[in-house]
Amino acid sequence: MDLLSDILESIRLKKLKAAIYPKITVTKNSWGIEVPQDNNSQFWRLLKGTCYLKVKGEAAIEMKEGEIFFIPHGASHQISGNPKNKCVPAAQYGQALRSGTPLFRGNDEETILMGGHFEIDPSFKHPFINSLPKLMHITAMQSDLCFWLNNVAVFINDEISDEQAGTKVILARLADIIFILIVRAYLNQENIEQGFLMALKDERISSSLKGMHEFPEKEWTIEQLATKAGMSRSLYCKEFKRLVGETPLSYLTNWRIIKSKEFLSATKENISEVAAKVGYQSEAAFNRLFKKQVGITPANYRRKNVV
Repeated sequence: MDLLSDILESIRLKKLKAAIYPKITVTKNSWGIEVPQDNNSQFWRLLKGTCYLKVKGEAAIEMKEGEIFFIPHGASHQISGNPKNKCVPAAQYGQALRSGTPLFRGNDEETILMGGHFEIDPSFKHPFINSLPKLMHITAMQSDLCFWLNNVAVFINDEISDEQAGTKVILARLADIIFILIVRAYLNQENIEQGFLMALKDERISSSLKGMHEFPEKEWTIEQLATKAGMSRSLYCKEFKRLVGETPLSYLTNWRIIKSKEFLSATKENISEVAAKVGYQSEAAFNRLFKKQVGITPANYRRKNVV
């Protein structure tokens, strides 16, 4: 089982909305745009020219052509021709662009940026999301992965430049792919030492995670999971908590709730069948746990979230 794909698929089901912004084209070195803190995860790719990106509280970083910057938790940030430039709010820049009077036009060298955002439903609780850093910098590496990342970015640029029938849907699907490729590229290029991203790379811990994901209905014990990881019980519990941020059985419970939400939204199986598929033979016990974790009963959740 591909663990990352399983997690990303769970995010995608009604929980990930993506959007691509109109291209930012400026011809003044004095330009600057400020993006406020929000619940969206933004990404930017420099297509041409030079610029800087500064996340609030961090030092400014010069962007190189072809590089991608990803701000997973929607931190306030600035993009500009120079970190010392005065920045206008992103909403003001967007309004001027839509009105046909774009800002920052002059006689300087042209700079072009492509950007967009991912909106992840805040009800989706998983340590994968929490473990993403404040800023992910994807360099223009010469690898097969970046070959695909660059080609998807080029395709997006073409769609933005020449809107045709179906462009909106195509851009949303391509943005999904960008999200996955960014995470994969970051995992490949960064020396991650802790957090859930490291758990994905740790063969021992990921082996036990794969077991939980593939067979959520199984009555897993700590001993069985430790054996699957090839570790002693005490070491397994310690390493799992260090990397994942919660105990193995707590993770298993939360993953079962995530899967049960999917089954309730996407299938017509009755509640007892859904309960059994995620490891609960007692429908009453499942109902109690689900309501404790989610705040409403499985039946009410289904009524509100049918795909």
